[in-house]
Amino acid sequence: MNYKVSSIEEYMEAIPEERKAAMEKLREVINQNIPAGFEETLSYGMPGWVVPHSLYPAGYHCDTKLPLPFLSIASQKNFIAVYHMGVYADPKLIKWFQEEYTKRVPTKLDMGKSCVRLKKTEHIPYDLFGELCTKMTPQDWIDLYEANIKR
Repeated sequence: MNYKVSSIEEYMEAIPEERKAAMEKLREVINQNIPAGFEETLSYGMPGWVVPHSLYPAGYHCDTKLPLPFLSIASQKNFIAVYHMGVYADPKLIKWFQEEYTKRVPTKLDMGKSCVRLKKTEHIPYDLFGELCTKMTPQDWIDLYEANIKR
């Protein structure tokens, strides 16, 4: 869902009440586990973590004025979404994530290329998302991005 907000705090206040606690916990887990160097910001209208221009001056190839996006969370119409670009770009990481998700969550994984759709807040594997965050540093993401995505 698109929220007309100008800060992460406004975004978190605008989401439906039934998702607030889950979104706040997910954000907290990410902030506790994401490696130093990533920066939390409002990115594409949702809470996101990016590689700032201070670490990667080239920025995002689609719009070099933007920092390099890495991870975002969003409250969509029918689910919470976690967008992790590292999963999109690294076959080993996606394999690990899919296997771990299956071990830890009783419901089937609902996933797009870089989007994990979480329909039931009671089944969100916060520990798994925390662990996923630790698996890639900003430099790892820059290297993977330049090798596989940047055109």
